[in-house]
Amino acid sequence: MHKTEQEVFWAGEFGNDYISRNEGCEIVAGNLALFSKVLERTGGVGSVIEFGANIGLNLRALKTLLPGAEFAGIEINAKAAEKLGELGFVDVHHGSILEFFPKKQFDFVFSKGVLIHIAPESLPDVYDKLYETSARYICLAEYYNQDPVEIPYRGHAGKMFKRDFAGEMLKRYSDISLVGYGFVYQHDPVFPLDDITWFLLEKK
Repeated sequence: MHKTEQEVFWAGEFGNDYISRNEGCEIVAGNLALFSKVLERTGGVGSVIEFGANIGLNLRALKTLLPGAEFAGIEINAKAAEKLGELGFVDVHHGSILEFFPKKQFDFVFSKGVLIHIAPESLPDVYDKLYETSARYICLAEYYNQDPVEIPYRGHAGKMFKRDFAGEMLKRYSDISLVGYGFVYQHDPVFPLDDITWFLLEKK
């Protein structure tokens, strides 16, 4: 049913196990700190969609920061999509990002720790979907590396890739610009997250 080995990987048992490893209020607190910095660079956000929402830890933080906004999420893993729906405020699109076709645009489109798990040959398609879904802002919060590189992921090969995702989007689309960027350190004494570099792009 899925196009790539990465999709099969995350839709199956490994994706189920990921849920239990990544639950907790500490992650939501870290996300609050992260997204408050990102949203400071915007001119206001009324609608949000996350590519690869999992169980909604990012969207829970954004709901606190944007209580009046509209929220949606795309999630390939059935168990995670079910939990995402239980939040009660998210329009859930259960399926692959590669098979998602937006029917509307959102003010704020983002991924966090998701592009690193996309097959490199599929990234142009994902970039196009991020771009087409965005009415104004695109936020990429991923592992950064100046040059594309594959790294082992929990004993698995071909499942994690680091690169300059934002730089590639800036080169691909002439009408987007860099608004801001920042880094979240895993050893931050107050709000640690997993060495994520975020980039906020604006679509003219």
